[in-house]
Amino acid sequence: MLRLRRRQRLRRKEAQEIVERLKGLLGIEIAGPDEPIDVAEADEWHVILVKDRSIGFILDGRPFLTVRGLLAHKPERLYVTVDMGAVKFVYNGADIMAPGVVDADRTMKAGDLVWVRDEKNRQPLAVGEALISGEEMIAAESGKAVKSIHHVGDNLWKIDEE
Repeated sequence: MLRLRRRQRLRRKEAQEIVERLKGLLGIEIAGPDEPIDVAEADEWHVILVKDRSIGFILDGRPFLTVRGLLAHKPERLYVTVDMGAVKFVYNGADIMAPGVVDADRTMKAGDLVWVRDEKNRQPLAVGEALISGEEMIAAESGKAVKSIHHVGDNLWKIDEE
């Protein structure tokens, strides 16, 4: 279980930058203009907290939502949809292989942070880094498409469990 350390309240300008970057990336608002946002450390993670709930993280200076944040805010951008046969592997932290990808946001590029969902329920399963573009993921018949960073059931997921 991860423990949050060095929690600090972000200045309004810093908080607004994170809100705007996530809005630009995912098309969602994680907090209102006057809502406080905190950042805390948890092992290698820099966790974004809104209303005392971990909803995102910052990786190499890039903010993104956790799986719990994705469940709460339901974005429609930067997604990778996998077939139901891949779900159990993704759920256990496996990288996403191109043959399992059935759809993807065509605007994503290699290196983008993306979220992975299942094809039946469209529910978030994991967050990762795209290794190829969205167009290439759909067309590819072999190889890795997404490197998994965070998934349901990992330590970052468990931060908010009571």
